[in-house]
Amino acid sequence: MIRIVDAKAVGSILTRKAARFAQAEAVVRPILEDVRKRGDRALLEYARKFDGFSGKTVAVADAELAAAAKRLSATFRKAVKTAAQNIRTFARLQMPQAKQIVVAPGVKLGQIVRPLDSVAAYIPAGRFPLPSTVLMTVIPAQVAGVATICVATPRAVDEIFGAAALLGRTKVFQMGGAQAIAALAYGTKTVPKADRIVGPGNLYVAAAKKLLAGETGIDFIAGPTEILILAEEGNPVWIAADMLAQAEHDADASAVLLTTSKRLARAVAKEIDRQLADLPTAATARAAIANNSVIVLVDSMEQAVEISNRFAPEHLSIPDAKYLNAIRHAGSIFIGALSPEAAGDYASGPNHVLPTSGAARLRGGLSAADFVKVISTQQLSAAGLKRLSASITTLARAEGLEAHARSVEVRIG
Repeated sequence: MIRIVDAKAVGSILTRKAARFAQAEAVVRPILEDVRKRGDRALLEYARKFDGFSGKTVAVADAELAAAAKRLSATFRKAVKTAAQNIRTFARLQMPQAKQIVVAPGVKLGQIVRPLDSVAAYIPAGRFPLPSTVLMTVIPAQVAGVATICVATPRAVDEIFGAAALLGRTKVFQMGGAQAIAALAYGTKTVPKADRIVGPGNLYVAAAKKLLAGETGIDFIAGPTEILILAEEGNPVWIAADMLAQAEHDADASAVLLTTSKRLARAVAKEIDRQLADLPTAATARAAIANNSVIVLVDSMEQAVEISNRFAPEHLSIPDAKYLNAIRHAGSIFIGALSPEAAGDYASGPNHVLPTSGAARLRGGLSAADFVKVISTQQLSAAGLKRLSASITTLARAEGLEAHARSVEVRIG
């Protein structure tokens, strides 16, 4: 049975588990260094050791991808087409735009947008293979105009290989774990070096990304997935289903309901137990519900919003758009009872690669903007430079940088 607690206990209840990064980093650090030094040889050794890989190269041939796509059901292909269209449309909305502005006579400023040269997406393929993550990572990179897009996944799964084939313009590598992140960060003879690595993964993948941040760009260090639901009233069957949808991801996942209604709290708790009875993923979901999930009774929706902002959840469900203005921190927001988090996981359009563990205080989810650089431009005329010269030379000399000042004065006489 899920716990029902008072809002006074929320501080301790909503404390996230600290990721065991120190232990994981100690494990992956030598793997990263080995792949850096020995490249493909080390990569293949680890792939055989950890993933049971038996091939001669981790590079997946286009013919193998095409064959996987042919084996996909018509229903799956249709689902991919629908989801891809919405994801692509939303990714275009997120793209920064080139623009120019004249801030003063003779002073023209602007920005140009350029894609990264090479990016890579890590796609888990363990207990729950994630073909949807292929769509969520590859499509924004395609919209951004990235020339080299790579997918790394530890297992040959038709849905993953086939989704990559359907999207096109994608290199696929059958490799997983820290060794895959290392190969993508450093580059090998087989695997192109990536300017940015994105996508979810287990603790060891996350630790590898953390250690290699700076060597390459990353999206963020992901922790266990989470959802926060705010409700004054609602359908307990639907709310329980949403909480279990999050809980079934992982035993460390969390699902939290903040409600003003004791009646709703009791009904949701009862409904969670009822739905767990025949849920195929009940073993995982039950652990997440028992250990990391809770129903919190709050005094008001204003208090619920304040708690939500403190928690900065990965997924936030709110009953009405009227609360949007008060929300400061969330990875992705689901508005209204007919907007389940599962819609965002698969087909509505916004990205499901989202910040966890409070990182939503700093940024939103993965977007097309993560795959481009916005480069500033500036163009001055003689009159424009003369107009700014006093400010430039005064500030330069205040910093003791005489050559900076002279580089302006030599132009204006």
